[in-house]
Amino acid sequence: MESSKSLAAWQKSQQFIPGGVNSPVRNFSKVGGHPRFIARGEGSKIYDIDGNAYVDYVASWGPLVLGHAHPSIAEAIGAAALNGTSFGAPTTLETELAEIIVNAVPSIEKVRLVNSGTEATMSAIRVARGYTGRDKILKIDGCYHGHVDYLLAKAGSGVATFGLSDSGGVPEDFARNTLTVPFNNPDAVREAVAANPDEIACLILEPIMGNMGIIPPHDGYLNQLREITEEHGIVLIFDEVITGFRVAYGGAQTYYNVTPDMTCLGKIIGGGLPVGAYGGKRDIMQCVAPEGDVYQAGTLSGNPLAVTAGITTLKRLAEPGTYEQLETRAAALADGLAEATQKHDIDAWHSRVGSMLMLYFTPETVTDADGARTADTERFEHYFWGLVQRGVYVAPSQFEAGFVSLVHSEDDINKTVQAATEVLGNLF
Repeated sequence: MESSKSLAAWQKSQQFIPGGVNSPVRNFSKVGGHPRFIARGEGSKIYDIDGNAYVDYVASWGPLVLGHAHPSIAEAIGAAALNGTSFGAPTTLETELAEIIVNAVPSIEKVRLVNSGTEATMSAIRVARGYTGRDKILKIDGCYHGHVDYLLAKAGSGVATFGLSDSGGVPEDFARNTLTVPFNNPDAVREAVAANPDEIACLILEPIMGNMGIIPPHDGYLNQLREITEEHGIVLIFDEVITGFRVAYGGAQTYYNVTPDMTCLGKIIGGGLPVGAYGGKRDIMQCVAPEGDVYQAGTLSGNPLAVTAGITTLKRLAEPGTYEQLETRAAALADGLAEATQKHDIDAWHSRVGSMLMLYFTPETVTDADGARTADTERFEHYFWGLVQRGVYVAPSQFEAGFVSLVHSEDDINKTVQAATEVLGNLF
């Protein structure tokens, strides 16, 4: 498959942009080779500047549940732009999107719109600290909540060890109030809480881990976290930037029937435009300025273009049968991939929740970040490039989720399964 134009574009971009990309995983550093530069997208497909077409399962890392360049969204954004792109003043569109979110997400009684998932998580944690008067936070190893300094930390070998920075440029002092425990391990949470009595402001986690592949919670795990945090006055924050409106209309908290104190959203609520949001119980959100003393602001927060795209997307997702259709398509793809690995006796574990899915090259069931890290990344590299050469585009990392959209057709699914079967048959 010809890619000389993408190679030239990457070589040029490296002169002006670190790594030639504006987000690290786009660099293809986890799979080798050079990234494909995309010219356009339409429906379930993307087209690179060399003219190659791919069935796309990255979906801009999740938000494009309606597919690329959806006519209704494009039309709505265009109409909104004609009225102005940003005002620095309130609009009724912001209230409309906020009302949709509040009515859909069980934990949210009030919501503040921001510009990214990172901004949402950092703001929610600040509010939790202001609400509780405590400094320490508890996070889960392998859950990514954006590039906030104190969230780029992970535990040592002991339970609830103070985190060390997982990124250059972050002083260890920034991470000293961050405690980290394994996913699917409520006992580790209890030990961390016991070791830090009345000091932990919040527990933040992805209710379905989506940044170490796809790792679902064990039965009852989220319920136990709810009980522990309620008992100790700790704010429970679900980071639903990925799962919000993806696995169910009300997010993972609806899917698992567990209501946190606060929720962070992004991706789908902007319909493909930059957006984020955090919200929660009324008494917690009353801490946010101008109602309270926890300051957070943003020039472009709630801008008309992103809000319009989000409203259009969420109204479509609210239609009857939407999530059943996503489930049917995703199940067909996951079943086909499982059959392909079995046919060629490939050690692999398939994980799927709703329209999020992942194939790990490991024979063991993956239940936490340590388990995910045992996956054979060299095998994944060969798998990735085999799919690309056959016109199927998945995330260029073993540890990133895949997403099925409403516009993936039966033909798309069949093509993908056929390509995967061919590639798996040639793996070492």
